[in-house]
Amino acid sequence: MIWIMIIFIGLMILGFPIAIAMGLGALVPQFMGEGAVADAIYNIRTMVVGIDSTPILAIPLFILSGTIMARGGISRKLFDVFAYFIGDRTAGLPCAVVMTCLFYGAISGSGPATAAAVGGMTIPLLVSLGYDKTFISALVAVSGGLGLIIPPSISFINYGLVTGTSVTALFSAGILPGILIGICIMVYTYFHFKKHGEDKEKILANYEEMKSKGFAGVFREGIWALLSPVIILGSIYSGICTPTEAAAISVLYALLVSIYAYKMIEWKDIWPILLESVKATAPLCLLIAMSNVLGRLLTLANAPQQLAVFIQNLLPGKVAFLIVLNVTLLILGMFIDGAPAILILSPLLMPIAQEYGIDPVHLGVIIVVNMTIGLASPPFGLNLFVTSSMSQIEVLEI
Repeated sequence: MIWIMIIFIGLMILGFPIAIAMGLGALVPQFMGEGAVADAIYNIRTMVVGIDSTPILAIPLFILSGTIMARGGISRKLFDVFAYFIGDRTAGLPCAVVMTCLFYGAISGSGPATAAAVGGMTIPLLVSLGYDKTFISALVAVSGGLGLIIPPSISFINYGLVTGTSVTALFSAGILPGILIGICIMVYTYFHFKKHGEDKEKILANYEEMKSKGFAGVFREGIWALLSPVIILGSIYSGICTPTEAAAISVLYALLVSIYAYKMIEWKDIWPILLESVKATAPLCLLIAMSNVLGRLLTLANAPQQLAVFIQNLLPGKVAFLIVLNVTLLILGMFIDGAPAILILSPLLMPIAQEYGIDPVHLGVIIVVNMTIGLASPPFGLNLFVTSSMSQIEVLEI
């Protein structure tokens, strides 16, 4: 076990991709003649079996669905609906950005995808209305992370895969934290612009132009976008579909709405969209396969149990453990991307949490929320780089 962790951490420090570091950490010790708990054939079989799973299909399907909807203009329709109601109020349009991220997160399942789809449309618009580009870029980076908490969440699917926890239960548990964080962001945004002011003349001119469409016009254009999370989540919570089946439905729905309702894409655009989705999915699938190998070897080496005993001796109380866990995850989230962190840490933390009497669903929410904060935390927050590319502002400034 020691050799596995030394090689894994050493390769990460040297800058190797995390998936490669995990794979070499699992394979190299056996060639050194010590520290190997399984042979190469076992490890390769574990890689194949690890991704030969029906629930994993939900990940590429939700990624594909999110890509189609981003190209299909669904984020714009959602924003228009919210802006129609609050666009003339203090911080109304920035708050509409947060609401759009909440709803779009319930469609795409991905934080960076939400930040890209909503930010690509809202950052230029709000900057043209006099809003500070840096603040709006930061707002999109933070709000985009809600896509990891609001179901259907790819992070919750990853956690469910490696821990055996019900994905549907995780989805249900993510609704309240996601909405609560969204409300907190909007309250902060309101007080920020209450203090610093807005260009009311430009904002009201834009609002009157939108108002001229009438509620019926805005609602008619936005109804298909608003129905997306209702159909996806409703089919899961009603028991009609599994998350994987709901992901397949979301792809079909995204195609029909984007091609026939909004007419933003055509059938000839499907192939480039598929290629884009495959490029986003392939590294994640390799990561899942490698994390299965590393997790299985650590389990065979009795690492989770040894770690559980060590932490229990160090932190005798449940509350102390939860505080240390949150602080540790928050720091790790600043340096490690959410997907590998969830896939590596969840199997190790699960036995420890159970010893303290912490529900696996509760643990999943704690891990995912902390990794979400990491998406917008320097120095390596992925959403910061997404919004930086759209606003042309330095990451550190955002």
